[in-house]
Amino acid sequence: MGEATALAVENAVASLVDRDDGRARTVIDGDDVIDAMEVEIEQICLRSLALRQPVREDLRFVFSVLKIITDMERTADQAVNIAKRALDLNSAPLLKPLIDIPRMATGAVAMIRDALRAFGDEDVALARDVFFRDDVIDDLNRQVFSELLEIMARSGAVGSVGQAADLILVARSLERVGDHASNIAERAYFMITGDRIKGTSP
Repeated sequence: MGEATALAVENAVASLVDRDDGRARTVIDGDDVIDAMEVEIEQICLRSLALRQPVREDLRFVFSVLKIITDMERTADQAVNIAKRALDLNSAPLLKPLIDIPRMATGAVAMIRDALRAFGDEDVALARDVFFRDDVIDDLNRQVFSELLEIMARSGAVGSVGQAADLILVARSLERVGDHASNIAERAYFMITGDRIKGTSP
């Protein structure tokens, strides 16, 4: 499920960068598969709680999985949002070359994969690293927003303003992907240690 989610984000942004409507539609159509995975994993966890009655570390593991799959499903929803924006944006030449949005996507997807690796390998250091990497995605989002807001103010043309607004929404979706990846890293840290990352220093 994690890899399917990471690929959905990658493909959604690639559909915008490469002007590939088919790839965007593949992301939108594939969301049901990720939703089905979430339901299946959730049912496994609930059966484990009912039949095995796990305690302590095992209980932390099950609760962490339940929270992680929610973050992944919401991440996949953000990929769908990006793909839908791509279908709109691909119908006309872009306002400007895409530089920071692909950088945001690369960073956010790496966070997803690393957060899940931290969970699987019980790697405390990696979980902490991923959690604090979210600041980089947030900074890029603010940079994209400021730049596009300036373009909107300068242009005033309806088409340009609409495109800039769509690109702001794409960046916002990627910022949320970073938030969800950070959440997964936090769940991994809690599963391993029983403690919270929040309140600690990078």
